Amino acid sequence: MDKSKSRGRTASKQAWRERIWSLLTRRRVGRFPLPLNDRIPNFAGSEQAALFGVSEGGPMCAVFAATFPQRTSALVMYGKIPRVTAPEWIGGLHKWSGRIAFLLAVPVAIHCLYALGFQQYNTRVLIHSVVGCLFFGAFAVKMLILPKRGLPGWVLPVVGAVVFTLLVVIWLTSAYWFFSTFGIKR
Repeated sequence: MDKSKSRGRTASKQAWRERIWSLLTRRRVGRFPLPLNDRIPNFAGSEQAALFGVSEGGPMCAVFAATFPQRTSALVMYGKIPRVTAPEWIGGLHKWSGRIAFLLAVPVAIHCLYALGFQQYNTRVLIHSVVGCLFFGAFAVKMLILPKRGLPGWVLPVVGAVVFTLLVVIWLTSAYWFFSTFGIKR
């Protein structure tokens, strides 16, 4: 294929994207985060998530459910998966998988704090140490506020988002160390 035709198609494709993003913004169909440009936007009515897979997507949904029982059970409990009614035992599964995750995290936290200690010999290690402490504290707070009644509705999602964000930062600092130390062997 001629390179000029290929560039023309790419430019044409980008022009269509710009028109669609503009239309979605004008009609206020797109949802947070704004602006809608250069990404696949969230849409009005997309608040409900669906785990759906055909062909290879089916096993991927099963892997997601097995890997993230907390996330999957929460989606079912709060009615976010269309046409799936929550069975009676889903709340127990959600509680116990959270408790088990917390109990499995305790030895890791003890090892990090007492065997390795708080370290600051380079920026990555300092960030990992600080965020690790913040993560475990936020995780403990989240577990402690779960049974509390009368809290504003925004508290648990905000604490959950903080826990998840801190976990991602810990994971990224660990991954950076691993890949900069060992790389990817072929």
